[in-house]
Amino acid sequence: MYAQKSKSSSTTRKHGNQPRQRMVQNYLLVWVDANIDEKNQDCQNTLTHLRSVVNDVNIYTQPDACVQFLNSIGDEKAFVITSGSLGQHLVPEIHGISQVNAIYIFCGNKSRHETWTKNWSKVKGVHTNIKEICEALTTG
Repeated sequence: MYAQKSKSSSTTRKHGNQPRQRMVQNYLLVWVDANIDEKNQDCQNTLTHLRSVVNDVNIYTQPDACVQFLNSIGDEKAFVITSGSLGQHLVPEIHGISQVNAIYIFCGNKSRHETWTKNWSKVKGVHTNIKEICEALTTG
C-alpha cells in the first residue's frame, strides 16, 4: 500500500559564519507536498531557504511514503512541513508518531487551515511564507 519514496533530496552544508541552532542540526526535516517539482524555481527557492537552517531535507510528494519514512527513522526526531490540503489528512496519521517533534503547515490560505490545526498540539503554525517557517525552526 505504501508508495515508493517519490523524490528525495538530502544535503549537508557547512556554513562558516552562519551559526545554526543546535536543536535544528540534530533533526531531520521532511517536506511533503503533492506539488513539489524540484525543477520549478519557486520550489528551488524554498529548498534553498530550508537548507540554510537544516542539514537534511527529505522531500516527498506522496503522503504514504512520508509516513513510511517517519516510521523507519528509529530514534531520530523530525520536523514535518506539509501543504494545507495534504496536512488535513496527513496530520492525523503522523501526530502520534514519536519521532515527529513538530509539524508546520505551508499553504496559501492561512485562515482556512488555522481552524483545523488547533486540534493538534504538534502543529506549531500555519504559514504562507517559507521564511517564517525557517525562523520558527531556528527559534524553537
